Amino acid sequence: MTLPVFDTIALDQPAPHVLRIRFNRPDVANALNTAMARDVLSLFQGLILDPQDWRCLILTGAGDKAFCAGGDLKERHGMTDAAWQAQHVLFEQAFYALMDSPVPVIAAVNGAAYGGGCEFALACDFIHAAETARFALTETRLGIIPGCGGTQNLPRAVGVRRARELILTGRPFSAREAADWGMVNRVVPLGDLEDSVLETAAAIAAGGPIAVRQARRAMGLGIETDLKTGLALEVEAYNRTIPTADRREGVAAFNEKRPAVFRGE
Repeated sequence: MTLPVFDTIALDQPAPHVLRIRFNRPDVANALNTAMARDVLSLFQGLILDPQDWRCLILTGAGDKAFCAGGDLKERHGMTDAAWQAQHVLFEQAFYALMDSPVPVIAAVNGAAYGGGCEFALACDFIHAAETARFALTETRLGIIPGCGGTQNLPRAVGVRRARELILTGRPFSAREAADWGMVNRVVPLGDLEDSVLETAAAIAAGGPIAVRQARRAMGLGIETDLKTGLALEVEAYNRTIPTADRREGVAAFNEKRPAVFRGE
C-alpha cells in the first residue's frame, strides 16, 4: 500500500493493518504549526471517508525528547487576533477529525506532551507513555485556555477536581502520575515503548475490524448519555455485527480451532 506523503507528519506501517503517524518536526520539539494542522486534518479526514484496511493507528513523535510541545509560538508571535482565531479553527478541526477517527488510535507518548501535545494524547483512545514523558496543559500561563479538547477530555480522564488544579495552575505532571490518575494506561521505559504499543496495536488489529469499530462507537456515544440510552446504543452496534462475514468467520474459526481471518466484511 502506498502511503501519502506529508511535510510535517511521517507515516509507516510497522505491522499488518497498523498505521504509525509521527509528528515530524523534531528540531522544534514537534510543535504544532499551521502546516501540521493541515496535514493532520487531511490525514484524518481521509480516514473518516475511507479507513481502507487500517485496524489500528499509533500516534507518536519523532525523536526521543518530545511527543508534541504544543502550538508553535514562534509562528504565532505577532499574529493579529483575526489570524490567531482563523488558525485556531484549523487546529480545532484537526483535533475533531482525530477524535472522529473510525479506527482506534493509541498515543505513544515518547517525551514532552505540553499544551496541544497533551490534548493530542487525550484525543486518542488511550495512552501508553515512556517513563520520561511529561504532560502539561500550560495555556493559562500564556493568557489563553486549552482550546482543542483539553477542558473536556482531561476531566473525563482524571476527574473534574484534579483537572481543575492541573489546568488552572498549568503545572507539569509525570507519566507515573498520569497513570495513577487513570489518564495513561501503561508506562514503560522509553526503549520499550515502541514494542509495548505495537503489541497492543497488533492485538486490536487481530480482532474483527467491524466489531472493534462498533464497540468503540458504542462506548464513545454511550458514555455521554444515560445508562438506558447507552444500552440501546450497544444493542444497535451489536446488531450491525450479526449479518457480517466476520461474525460467521469468528464462530467458524473458534469451532475449527484456528485463528480467525477477518476481512472487514
